[in-house]
Amino acid sequence: MTWTDGRLTRRTLTLGGLALPGLALAACSDPASSASGASGSAAGGASDGGGSGTAAIDTSGTQERIRSTKDDAIAATVPADIAADGKLTVGSLTGGTPPLVFLADDNTTTIGSEIDIAQLVADKLGLEMDLQLTSWDNWPLKLEAGEYEVVHGNVGINAARLEKFDFASYRAAFMTFLVSKGAGFELGEPESISGHVIAVGSGTNQEQILTTWNSQLSAAGKEPAELKNFSSDADVLLALGSGRIDAYFAPFATMTYIAATRDDVETQGRIDAGWPNKTLVAATFPRGSGLAEPYAAAINALMAEGTYTQVLDRWGLADEALTESTVHTQENP
Repeated sequence: MTWTDGRLTRRTLTLGGLALPGLALAACSDPASSASGASGSAAGGASDGGGSGTAAIDTSGTQERIRSTKDDAIAATVPADIAADGKLTVGSLTGGTPPLVFLADDNTTTIGSEIDIAQLVADKLGLEMDLQLTSWDNWPLKLEAGEYEVVHGNVGINAARLEKFDFASYRAAFMTFLVSKGAGFELGEPESISGHVIAVGSGTNQEQILTTWNSQLSAAGKEPAELKNFSSDADVLLALGSGRIDAYFAPFATMTYIAATRDDVETQGRIDAGWPNKTLVAATFPRGSGLAEPYAAAINALMAEGTYTQVLDRWGLADEALTESTVHTQENP
């Protein structure tokens, strides 16, 4: 969609948390699951915020993609049936969730951090990336049907998915609060939301987190937050600008992107998407395909050579960087 109000002059796509609840849920973790390897804190105080008013992220679609080179030793471990055609068939998501997966300004080129990471891994494995787009609802079916060899779609590791899929982690998964620039709040802990009016996506993991926090506040005799649902992110931003809400609780990646492209908002707090546990975003494979191990090895090689960091820096996701990619299966969650 296009939304302008004198402050935002670029095309704004539908962002995670409301219009695409599947993406908002993508990084959620089952309470019984756990994950490790994140370089950042799972929860805590305010982040550095954002919102210089100048869009530092290039969304033109003409920029050169960061590339890597083949690692013969790692490439040799790719299962023969996957390597046979010389391609890595990558499933990702249609729609628009910057900076993860979205259309460039030309309305044709698919760009974002998910695509860049997949391209780097394909390079390292010596394969040509064959990008296929689908909806959030359909990627599990298509992955199980063998239409894709891997999915890059902000998918979080949880117990239910481990029953069907294998994973190789590549990013931490956080939530954050979007607030008006200079707001005198310090959101980020359960007690901090008391008495505030907060927008949150209906049926999302972040709504579940805030509902739990409200229960804790009520049990302690404190005023809970008032939670509000909106039909679009544009409505949320208008409500935030007019003071009808105090904050918007949504995925860190998309909220920091908004903050980086606007003068009037910033982020506060960083909460693990699997709160009270941890979770990770991971490349997702059919269970038992044998690709998770070489994939994790490729990601670790990309981390060592610095191209992984270049991609996350490019999209403003340095705070969700990992120090190591790990394989997660039902047998080794």
